[in-house]
Amino acid sequence: MKIKNIRILRRVSQTIFLVLFLFLLLKTEFRGTFKKSEVETIRLNYPVRVFLEFDPLVVFSTSISTHSIYKGTIWALIFIGITLIFGRAFCGWVCPLGTLNHFFSHIKLRRKGAKLIKSNKWKSWQIVKYYILIGLITAGLFTSLQTGLIDPIPFLVRSLSVSILPAVNYGIRGILNGLYQTNIPVFQHISDFSFAALGSTLLSYKQTFYHYSFLIGVIFITVLALNRVITRFWCRGICPLGAFLGLISRFSIFGLEKYPEKCTECNRCLLYCQGGDDPHPKDRWKSSECHLCLNCQAECPEGALKFKFFPSRKRTQITPDFQRRRILTGIVAGAALVPVLRATSGLTKNYNPRLIRPPGSLDEKEFLKRCIRCGECMKVCPTNAIQPTFLEAGVEGMWTPMLIMRIGYCEHTCVLCSQVCPTGAIWRITEEEKLGIKTGKPVKIGTAFYDRGRCLPWAMDTPCIVCEEFCPTSPKAVWLKEEKIVKRDGTVTTIKRPYIDPKICWGCGICEHVCPVQDKPAVYVTSIGESRSKTNQILLEKKTDTGKK
Repeated sequence: MKIKNIRILRRVSQTIFLVLFLFLLLKTEFRGTFKKSEVETIRLNYPVRVFLEFDPLVVFSTSISTHSIYKGTIWALIFIGITLIFGRAFCGWVCPLGTLNHFFSHIKLRRKGAKLIKSNKWKSWQIVKYYILIGLITAGLFTSLQTGLIDPIPFLVRSLSVSILPAVNYGIRGILNGLYQTNIPVFQHISDFSFAALGSTLLSYKQTFYHYSFLIGVIFITVLALNRVITRFWCRGICPLGAFLGLISRFSIFGLEKYPEKCTECNRCLLYCQGGDDPHPKDRWKSSECHLCLNCQAECPEGALKFKFFPSRKRTQITPDFQRRRILTGIVAGAALVPVLRATSGLTKNYNPRLIRPPGSLDEKEFLKRCIRCGECMKVCPTNAIQPTFLEAGVEGMWTPMLIMRIGYCEHTCVLCSQVCPTGAIWRITEEEKLGIKTGKPVKIGTAFYDRGRCLPWAMDTPCIVCEEFCPTSPKAVWLKEEKIVKRDGTVTTIKRPYIDPKICWGCGICEHVCPVQDKPAVYVTSIGESRSKTNQILLEKKTDTGKK
C-alpha cells in the first residue's frame, strides 16, 4: 500500500475514534424515567467508559497506587502490544485529544516556511513530559493518584463533560428558544425541527450546570490554543500518556530508516512533522517522540525516508536523552508531593462536612487512590447533583466528585455513577444494595439535619411539610409531630414540625433540594453517618469486654 493511502487510512482512523469517543460521551446519560409507576432498570446501553479502560496509563497508575492488579489491565495490554510493535501509534491514530490537537495545529498557521521548519525540530523542553510522568508515578507509588489531572483521556472527558458540552447545550437551546419566541411560523418550524433532530443526539435531555466549569473550560481551550504556537504542544511537552508510550516504544520493531545520501535538504519532512522527532535524514530520529503520522515519508520527494519493520538504527535515538539529576528531581518531587498535598487535605479528619461522595464510594484514602477525575459520574448523574470539587477535598482531591444537594439530589433508585466509574473508586453496586432491600442497611452517603432557626414551622410557626412529602424512604426519614404553639396575639394553634430519624435517613438530599427557604436551606445534609467510613459516625458503636458489640 502506498504511503499516501496509509496517511488517508490514518486520518480515517483518527476520525472514527474521535467520533466514537464523542458518541459514547454523549450517551453517558440516562434518558428514562424515575417514576415509581414505571418499571425500568436504570442502565446505560453503551460501554461509555471503554476509552478510559483502554488507557494504558490509567490502568498502570491505578494499579501502582492501589498496589494491586487493576481489573481492566487486559484491555490496556492491547494498546501496549500495539506500541511494542509500531511505537506511539496510539498518539497519531487513536487518541481523541491528540486528534483535536492535530486539527487545531493545522488551521492556517501563521508560521510558514523556515519558521515552521524550525518549530518542528526537536526541542529540549519536550523531555519535560518524561519528568512529569516520573513525578506522577512516584506519587502513585505513595498512593496519591494524580495522573488523571493531565492524562489526555480523563482530561478530555472531564473538560467536555463539565464545561464544553454544557456550554454548547446552553447556546443551542438559547438560539432555538429565541427562534421560537419570534412567533414567526417559519422560525418556529425550524426551532421545532432542530429540537427534534438534536434532542436525541447533541442536546442533553436537560441543561446541566457545574461548579468551576469556567476554569476547567479555560484550561481546555488554552491547551487547544497553544497548538497555534507550537504544533501539538500538549503532546510534545506535557502529555504523561505520550511519555509512557514513548518509553515503551523503545522496543518497537517498526520504525524509520533514513538514507541521507538521497537527501537534497528540501526540509519538506519537517514541514508537517507532528511529533517534533527530527525525521530529517541527516539528523538522529527520536523514535520515542514519533506519532507515526507518516507525513515525513509521504512528503519526501527523494525517497530518503522509509518506515519499515526492523529498520536500521544507525540514525535513531531510541531512548530520551535523560539527565540523571532531573530524573532524581522528578522522583524527589513526586515523593515530596504526597506529604505536601496531604498536610492540607485533612484525610484523618472530616474537616468539610459538606464533602459528600457518590453512593458506593470507597473510604476517602482508598477513594483518592483510585479516582482519576474523569468526570464520568458527573456527566451521567441524572439530577446534576455530582459536581467537581476544587479545594473542598483538599488539594489532593481537586476535581474529584462530590454531591451538592441544592443543585440536585441523589435519586433513590439510581446507581449510574457506580456503573460508569472506570477504576472502582465508586464501587459498582446494585439498586438492591443501595436501598438495603436484603440486608436492611442502605448505602448511606450522609445524614440530614434541621436548622430550626430557619425552618418555617420551627422559627416562624408557618406550616410547611415539603421535606416530608418528598422524602423517598419507607417509612419516611422525615416525620412530623403536631405541637400546640401560642402566637404573639395569644391565640393557640396546632402546627406540624419536622424531625429527622437518623436511623432511616441515608442522605439523598432531596429534602435540602426542595426546601423553600432559598438562600440557605433549613434542612441540609452532611457526610456524617456515611457507610464508607467507620469513624465519621454520629455515635460510634462500642465493644463490650467480651469483644461483642
